[in-house]
Amino acid sequence: MKFNEQLPVEQLIPPLCQWFDTPLGQEVVQAEQALAESVLPTLFGYHLLQVGLDHRQVLFDASPVSRKVMLMPQMQLGAQPLTIIAEHDELPVCSNELDVVILHHALDYAANPHQVLREAARVLRPGGFMLSFSFNPASYWGLWSRLKRRNPPPWGGHLISHGRLHDWLSLLEMTEVKAQTACHHLPLESPLWRRRLSLFERLSQRVPGCSGAILMVLARKDVAGMTPIRPGWKRRRLLSLPVAEPKPTARGKSS
Repeated sequence: MKFNEQLPVEQLIPPLCQWFDTPLGQEVVQAEQALAESVLPTLFGYHLLQVGLDHRQVLFDASPVSRKVMLMPQMQLGAQPLTIIAEHDELPVCSNELDVVILHHALDYAANPHQVLREAARVLRPGGFMLSFSFNPASYWGLWSRLKRRNPPPWGGHLISHGRLHDWLSLLEMTEVKAQTACHHLPLESPLWRRRLSLFERLSQRVPGCSGAILMVLARKDVAGMTPIRPGWKRRRLLSLPVAEPKPTARGKSS
């Protein structure tokens, strides 16, 4: 598959973050958080990694996983203490270590989305879960994005269909557990026009299958045979990136 050329990270992130601040962008974020909250409480483990582009869009608050880490391709002001700066297609994480990986529009704007998906599958432990959020081409937003391909983000992404994503997951020995969509309305900022064209939203909700603008796919990493339990001291080497601790000040030293 030939992918659309995407903007460099330094040109992609600012307009995308600005769009997330718009009323339409906030509606998307709230819909994604609601979808995440419907599945994350059932996914248990020790380590969770969210791979995304905007550090403010945290989707793992409802997760019972003990350690949660963000991964961004670029340092951003106000990022959480447990944040890794790295490329999405080359995760600095040991293989078979994570319990949950969340991809927040990481596939939409990657130079090679299949490689991003392959990395997410690599770092997941056997039986771990991947939760992907992306824009759905089989929606009004997908059609609008094709028309606005040269416009600033969020338009112009790869538009990976549910069927293609399902095939990629199968090649990586992952099983799709659940797929759900949200935001069935037209991508209009004006509330007045949204009310006038509410008929399209009602029609879209009645279409069978995934027809919403936001596509959420939950997949499980499968393996053949039994997997030995790793000792606790190995689990603590999850990211191979030690967290810097503050040095003791002169006042804190004993006299």
